[in-house]
Amino acid sequence: MIMHFSWSLALYLALKTLKETGYGHVYKSVEKPLQLAQSAAVLEEQILHSLVGKSSILHESGQIPNNSNAATDSWQTVYYLGDLMEFSWANYQQTQTHILVSTLVFSWSITEVVRYSFFGTKEALGFAPSWLLWLRYSTFFLLHPIGVTSEIGLIYIALPDIKESEKYSIKMPNKWNFSFYFFYAAIFTIGIFSIGMNMDYSFLHVSGSFHSIMATSLEIVSAEVEFLAV
Repeated sequence: MIMHFSWSLALYLALKTLKETGYGHVYKSVEKPLQLAQSAAVLEEQILHSLVGKSSILHESGQIPNNSNAATDSWQTVYYLGDLMEFSWANYQQTQTHILVSTLVFSWSITEVVRYSFFGTKEALGFAPSWLLWLRYSTFFLLHPIGVTSEIGLIYIALPDIKESEKYSIKMPNKWNFSFYFFYAAIFTIGIFSIGMNMDYSFLHVSGSFHSIMATSLEIVSAEVEFLAV
């Protein structure tokens, strides 16, 4: 419920701001809903699902392969680390006003609103209408690469500022005898996001989800054509 509300509000505010003042002000208008959505996502994935014994909603939606092996567990950990880094660009003014923020917000908010509508309907009724199933995966196939590409672009644009500011970096010497450079972590994240997007689609193809959803799409379109022809 919180996730659906947060992403719906983000979508509404983004559309409103884009119309009234332009893309340069989109981030400021959606900052709070995005923070709420991200916080709720971490709570859902890391705490609630662990307590009730359910898998992450990312597994259920096919965005992370749900296989209990070491390789998959490693990639799941990488995805969680990516979740913590994906809005790192938001700390810098240069990226906050970039047009890629708009493409990111629109792609993710539309995808998430549809996704949580699908899961909410399925939980409430015990099933989801075929058109909602079609919409859920059709929007994912179209908007997921746009969202990931926007994130990669924003992190790349922020790299000079990240390097210069040294924000979130830990230098030696220190009492932990540990160093961390956020600049290199950001570069690593760009690579992981690129690989992860390809893994998502590869998994859907291997699992047969792609073919089943496309078949459902054709059935729905055919039914609509027959209805209009009557």
